[in-house]
Amino acid sequence: MRIARIRTAEGARHAVERDGMWHHIVDPFEEPFQYTGGTTADSEAIFLAPVEPKVVIGIGHNRTLNNHPLPIQAWHKSVHTVAGPGDAIGAVRDQGTVNAEGELAVVIGRTSANLTAENALDHVLGYTCVNDVTNVDQNLVDERNFQGKAGVNYTPLGPWIETGLADPGQLAIDVYVNGRAKATSGTFNLPSTVVDCLIYVTEWLTLEPGDVVMTGAPATVVAIEPGDRVDVVVEGVGTLSSMVA
Repeated sequence: MRIARIRTAEGARHAVERDGMWHHIVDPFEEPFQYTGGTTADSEAIFLAPVEPKVVIGIGHNRTLNNHPLPIQAWHKSVHTVAGPGDAIGAVRDQGTVNAEGELAVVIGRTSANLTAENALDHVLGYTCVNDVTNVDQNLVDERNFQGKAGVNYTPLGPWIETGLADPGQLAIDVYVNGRAKATSGTFNLPSTVVDCLIYVTEWLTLEPGDVVMTGAPATVVAIEPGDRVDVVVEGVGTLSSMVA
């Protein structure tokens, strides 16, 4: 099932896709859904970021990638960087290379603390595409990942949440720039699994419905320039497209 957040004449509305129509709902986190009776045709839907998270967590996969003694770390990315499909990435100029990082993002469905391998995925509403845009050269002077990841619209999310993925650890992720494939990989190349990420994060931080965990870039990092069109394609989810300003 696909859950989106779309622009309507009445404002932003969550909606569920069925038979070429988006059926408006009150709250994507309640069961069962309350349908408002409103609909939007797929051909007319303008997609927004599918959630408005209070917390966005990034994952640093240290195992095999450097000499850090820990296998995994997490960091906060500002929710003020969240953008929707089609929103222009405001590339920070004169601060080194700007990279697109195509990733799978987990959208939390219910309060999550101290998750285990057995129950982690039960706390997930679904999955979406994310582009963890980064001024990578700032990592040399800012190990906390603030300066390089704080640009305008540096966290595009979307186009929707897919709830029906059987195994988030076996998804292809491709990154295209101006229609050309620049990176081809998948979550199967992550040094730590999606479940590992959720276990680690919730050992230290309680996540709430709508919070987002970006699961890391498995060699899906591509340099981008103003004027480029970037497409992050996650198997089973969809395509997230952005222009670079």
